[in-house]
Amino acid sequence: MNESAIPEVIHSRSLQQAMGELRQYLQREILGQETLIERMLIALLADGHMLVEGPPGLAKTRAIKTLARGLRGSFQRLQFTPDMLPSDLTGSDIYRPETGSFAFQRGPLFHQMILADEINRAPAKVQSALLEAMAERQVSVGNATYPLPAMFMVMATQNPLEHEGTYPLPEAQLDRFMLHVLVDYPDRATTRLIMALARQEAMNTHVGAEMIQPLTSDNILAARQEVLHLTLVPSIEEYIAALIDATHRPAAYSASLTSWLRWGASPRAALALERGARARAWLQHRDYVSPEDVQALLPDVLRHRLLLDYSAQAQGITTADCIRELLSKVPAP
Repeated sequence: MNESAIPEVIHSRSLQQAMGELRQYLQREILGQETLIERMLIALLADGHMLVEGPPGLAKTRAIKTLARGLRGSFQRLQFTPDMLPSDLTGSDIYRPETGSFAFQRGPLFHQMILADEINRAPAKVQSALLEAMAERQVSVGNATYPLPAMFMVMATQNPLEHEGTYPLPEAQLDRFMLHVLVDYPDRATTRLIMALARQEAMNTHVGAEMIQPLTSDNILAARQEVLHLTLVPSIEEYIAALIDATHRPAAYSASLTSWLRWGASPRAALALERGARARAWLQHRDYVSPEDVQALLPDVLRHRLLLDYSAQAQGITTADCIRELLSKVPAP
């Protein structure tokens, strides 16, 4: 993409520099969650969605809200509940008595950044509506279909501590999430920094939004094109294919995997791993993808895509064990 196609907001700096400044801004606003920040930027650059799992109070809502502010993008938080209806997401046709006709009233899914809070509390029909939005970048109401913004990202959360009144996500929807990221509690020193930041904000002495010049959706679309043009040598491509193939034909790689895995990852996992590795390399100002990029993202790409055998679950085997076995048995280039 030529320079004239890049909006004026970043004419004086490179896209990589602008994203680096955005990352530093997020790190100042969201303390102790560096991995979550990196994964959000990777999903954004790879045009993917994220499933985030962790206890309450770990800045998941703050993270995507701050990202939307740094991107000059529209943000909407949705609290999923068992009594939710699909129209609560998509919108609906509203009758206008003055004209005697129906007009479509857009729902919250038409924002650019969506936080689907406690997504597993919503019933099947709501999950179906969200799945269409994530997979097709559109919503259907009646006989009409409406496109969503070009920059559209869903970050869904699950609370691992509560299971009463929840609906397990279907595998088809899980597969639509590019990454499944686990977040954990910050350490003691970071907790003190969080307390200080909260005090500053309560006293209106913390000004963060003006500290960077927000990027636009056009900037992100331009960055995605740069990411796609990174060098990916055949050996790295073969490495990605082998890692996914090992989940389909585990007997060729490991006896342990053969007894542990009931179902492997789809080709969509290979696409997510490739694009995510490209985005990670780009964020580190490299013009090539390394094996380390692939290895760093493999847990988040496969965590929600591997189905374990019942006997393996009874033995306490986890998907993390499978991923470690994959990394040890599939040779890196």
